[in-house]
Amino acid sequence: MAAGLVLIPTYNERDNVELVIRAVLGLPKEFHVLIIDDGSPDGTGAVVRGLLPAFGGRLFLEERAGKQGLGTAYIFGFRWALARGYDFVFEMDADFSHNPQDLLRLYDTCAVQGYDLAIGSRYSDGVNVVNWPMSRVLMSYFASKYVRFVTGMPIHDATAGFKCYSARVLRAIDLSRIHFVGYAFQIEMKWLAYCLGFRLKEVPIIFTDRTRGQSKMSKGIFREALVGVVQMKLSSWVHPPRRTDTAPQGQPSVSLG
Repeated sequence: MAAGLVLIPTYNERDNVELVIRAVLGLPKEFHVLIIDDGSPDGTGAVVRGLLPAFGGRLFLEERAGKQGLGTAYIFGFRWALARGYDFVFEMDADFSHNPQDLLRLYDTCAVQGYDLAIGSRYSDGVNVVNWPMSRVLMSYFASKYVRFVTGMPIHDATAGFKCYSARVLRAIDLSRIHFVGYAFQIEMKWLAYCLGFRLKEVPIIFTDRTRGQSKMSKGIFREALVGVVQMKLSSWVHPPRRTDTAPQGQPSVSLG
């Protein structure tokens, strides 16, 4: 049985996609990989299709029509994983900003230590970001501080996109009611897991900015996050999150790695 399914959304990642697939599938623990490609015009999907025979049963490709947003790609992947019975589901970028070796630590946090959501955190042990301009480091760091202030959620890296979910978290969250598609999506998923009483743990990582391809970051994505956090908090007062499974709701818990 695979350690879990690694979801890697792609858009114009031709320069990175084969390298990251081989890095993940070459780890000492067996993972499966699902590439969710949003019709990349640079031929990313074709590269993955060419690799499928070499990794039969471990590498999968789903191609969507056009760029539909990071959040919708992950929700597609969550449903795909749950339908196939994976116990652990990972989010990971294609550009090596997330070190594939750290998948082992995230897996251990959930599968061995028993946490429900492991978060690869840039800020739980200082500021561990490489090759970002200071302006972007500060924007990201203080965005997480802002989220913590507004929501009260004790997480240092609220916008982190390198995570391991236990399948029970994804079954408990109503994925059809996720509102956001950019950085706010990452915040919203953590917030819902926290509100529903799951055990979260931040695992310190070193985040290294991409060396190949172009960044998808934009000011609009951060704007969505800043406004969306307030909307999310206010909405939780009116409509408190409820589990969609039948398990009892626990008490929120966050641990630092």
